[in-house]
Amino acid sequence: MWQVRKPAPAPTPAVDPETAIQLSARSLEEQRKLTVGDAGAFASRDHRTDLKVALHQRLLDLINLSALDQMSREQIEEETGDIIHEELAKQSHALNTVERKQLVADVLDELLGLGPLEPLLKDPTITDILVNGPFSVFVERYGILEPSAVRFKDERHLLRIIQKIVSAVGRRVDESSPMVDARLADGSRINAVVPPLSLDGSLLSIRKFARIPISMERLTEIGSVPAQMAQVLRAVVASQRNVLISGGTGSGKTTLLNAMSAFIDPRERIVTIEDSAELQLQQKHVARLETRPANIEGKGEITQRELVKNALRMRPDRIIVGEVRAGEAFDMLQAMNTGHEGSMTTVHANNPRDAMSRIEQMIGMSGIDIPARSARGQIASAIHVVVQVSRLSDGRRKLTSLSEITGMEGDVITMQEIFRFKQTGIGANHEVLGRFEACGIRPRFADQVGTHGIDLPPELFRPDARFDA
Repeated sequence: MWQVRKPAPAPTPAVDPETAIQLSARSLEEQRKLTVGDAGAFASRDHRTDLKVALHQRLLDLINLSALDQMSREQIEEETGDIIHEELAKQSHALNTVERKQLVADVLDELLGLGPLEPLLKDPTITDILVNGPFSVFVERYGILEPSAVRFKDERHLLRIIQKIVSAVGRRVDESSPMVDARLADGSRINAVVPPLSLDGSLLSIRKFARIPISMERLTEIGSVPAQMAQVLRAVVASQRNVLISGGTGSGKTTLLNAMSAFIDPRERIVTIEDSAELQLQQKHVARLETRPANIEGKGEITQRELVKNALRMRPDRIIVGEVRAGEAFDMLQAMNTGHEGSMTTVHANNPRDAMSRIEQMIGMSGIDIPARSARGQIASAIHVVVQVSRLSDGRRKLTSLSEITGMEGDVITMQEIFRFKQTGIGANHEVLGRFEACGIRPRFADQVGTHGIDLPPELFRPDARFDA
């Protein structure tokens, strides 16, 4: 099975593995000094990860990958165990018998699973894994990108791992279909692009999700949402106001949506609709729907718009659409306007006003000929609250604005900002300094909140109200 050989010259990795490990450790230490928290990664790092990565890379130099599929786990474990023990002895690592057995089991899982990616997937401090060809891998920790020591044996090895991922969820990727969206068993989102579209090797992006959904309390603890604004968000959800969460890529829209959904009454029936299932709602009565791409013959596609229409027949109390991108925005607004109060969705936009423009454009993509003023009227009557989240320059995610839609003036949707995050500068360690503040406006939804027996203290909305960031 094993073809022990002198490693053939290979393209030089983008970053030397030892240097990458040093950079990784230094970056982590800098983040700890800054006490930067991130919505997607707040666990402590396992320092055995670097050792497992090094052992895995050594195995790649010594084994015949094509033989793995024809051998039992016991045979592979026997062979790899001997090699791992030899490598540990060379490096003089002080591990007891139990630790050595666990290390062998971990490396074997990685070898038979997703290869070099397994240690990264198991590292709770990593939120994104970005593979730029077989010899260049980057990860995101605490909102900061850094190089990784991980590499693949060659392009064929990387393609083998990608095929293993996408085939597990009934997707495919090849020259005729060189792009694919998929997800892992734990909900992590996958995007792969292979040649001929990618010029320097296959590209793989993995957005990881916390095994334990992040609560609003945790977001408050790490400074993403102050306690006072969390109190308002709880009231908004409990009083069945329709919410649109706006933000850029990686700004934390889904994380905030998950946290806010915890405030929904457990007696309500919730239907979720997503392109790739990411939501982790904690209620018991949740019906989850996911789109389906076209098959190899170009048939069988089920879009989000069709799922939204079908959801209306499922007797939902609330409909949650992971993200609106096209014509389903019109059907979502219709649902919000016809008895499904408290529904929520997200949209890619840089600020609340841009979010309104994007929703209007999506209504035009529905194929329904509707005047612009009527489209804006639908938006103004359907959406009550717009929450803006942003990723700051230091990598932290924050709720930067909470606005209320108040209606129409002529042809314009009117909005009023209730809270905002005001940046005041940059600290010595490049962290963003700022504070949350009230805009001095008592929202109209406060009356609706009151009818649900929820009390929002007037002091929250005073113009001199300031909250710690």
